[in-house]
Amino acid sequence: MHRYDPARQKLALGLALLAGCVDATGFVVAGGYFTSFMSGNTTRLGVELGVEPALALVPLGLIAGFLAGVICGALARRRVSEGASKRTLLGLVATLLVLATGSMLAGFDSGFLWLAAFAMGIANNVFSRDGEVTVGVTYMTGALVRFGQGIAARLSGQPVAGSRGYGLLWLALALGALGGGALCLYDPLLAAVAAAGWSLLLCFAAYRIETRV
Repeated sequence: MHRYDPARQKLALGLALLAGCVDATGFVVAGGYFTSFMSGNTTRLGVELGVEPALALVPLGLIAGFLAGVICGALARRRVSEGASKRTLLGLVATLLVLATGSMLAGFDSGFLWLAAFAMGIANNVFSRDGEVTVGVTYMTGALVRFGQGIAARLSGQPVAGSRGYGLLWLALALGALGGGALCLYDPLLAAVAAAGWSLLLCFAAYRIETRV
């Protein structure tokens, strides 16, 4: 996080917020599965393969959708210039979330889940360098580890630069999940619309960042 300028740091926080909202919405719609947290889906996959194999199709489909998104996002990033990569990928994310919202509106919840997982896979390519993810925006275990290590270093009198940013990244995802969950109390479709709208704002923000003089 600390390697990026303040504008890009804010964009990363906004993307983590989006991931939290999308994940919370998918969790409610799917009844306990995730659209961005593949560790959780992998655990559910393993358990259900051993207990009730037919149910394993749901997490397997979400994992496949997420992986397909990662692959497509990485390929798309290779085909555009570095100065246009973030807005290009966020444009794809926004398009997919709009389509996912339309799918939910049509009563096709499984379509929403798969498209949302695909979009979150693409989102993980927004902050990457030389084919490696530099900021994970949909999973926070690594961010919490770095934040915790930063706290330990500070307590030892050897503060680590930028560790606070990882705590903020976790907080952004948590707040997004809170917002998505709260909107789902009224209607999951409302949460999906909010996520799609937020993704469009992020796309615009990325455009402003990459085209400013």
